[in-house]
Amino acid sequence: MDNVGMTVRRHSGAPRAIFFGASSLVFAASAAATFVWCASMDAMGGTPMAGGWTMSALWAPMCGRTWFDAAVSFAGMWNVMMVAMMLPAVAPALWRYFEAVGDERAARAGGMTAMAGAGYFFVWLVVGVVVFAAGAQLAALAVEAPELAHTAPAVAGVVVVIAGVLQFSAWKARWLACCGNVPSCGHARLNVQAALRHGLKLGQHCLCCCANLMAALLAAGVMDRPAMALVAVAIAAERWVPAGARVARGIGAAAIAVGVVMVVRAVAA
Repeated sequence: MDNVGMTVRRHSGAPRAIFFGASSLVFAASAAATFVWCASMDAMGGTPMAGGWTMSALWAPMCGRTWFDAAVSFAGMWNVMMVAMMLPAVAPALWRYFEAVGDERAARAGGMTAMAGAGYFFVWLVVGVVVFAAGAQLAALAVEAPELAHTAPAVAGVVVVIAGVLQFSAWKARWLACCGNVPSCGHARLNVQAALRHGLKLGQHCLCCCANLMAALLAAGVMDRPAMALVAVAIAAERWVPAGARVARGIGAAAIAVGVVMVVRAVAA
């Protein structure tokens, strides 16, 4: 992605402190909501499945609710979870956008940056809808076919291994190399359409860059809080820590090891 048309002007420390202070509050609120959501899902229990795993109640409507209700609930909480997971990774890019559109128009720049953030998380909302649809179908299939359910833990391990292998690929290196640049924001036009479009570009880039790690999280269990935290740290670290390519390879090696352990345990069960 290019950064044509981006003219970044340096601001005093006050706007930066306000921006990252507000981002920290949003992160803390979304992380707390995610923790409560996961705890409530854990309290509901799940359905024991062939192969020694438990299917979460997340993938089916609760008693008295429709599939539409379940999808809306999942998509809403999924996006809250995405804010907690992805805000540390995207905040520096949103700050650069604020700098680009700020200057004498700083009063409106905050609002436009918030709109860019809304566009970014809209991409993840769409992903959440797709994830729920696919997860619900797979859950129904697992219930109907116990022999297929028995293979699920091993398949999950294979997915994690593949996600780790992709960390070493040229595809991954290319997307990570783009993370240092901000997509063009059309010469910093201050209007809602331009801000949303910028946020959508950021979201699409993020999705392509970390799709393998998100797949690993889904395979490990979307309600697994330690896995969620580790993937969030990994996504932020490979983008913003110096020598990000080396960090990405280290993450890949760890994912491969975890995936192999998952497969071995599944086969031995």
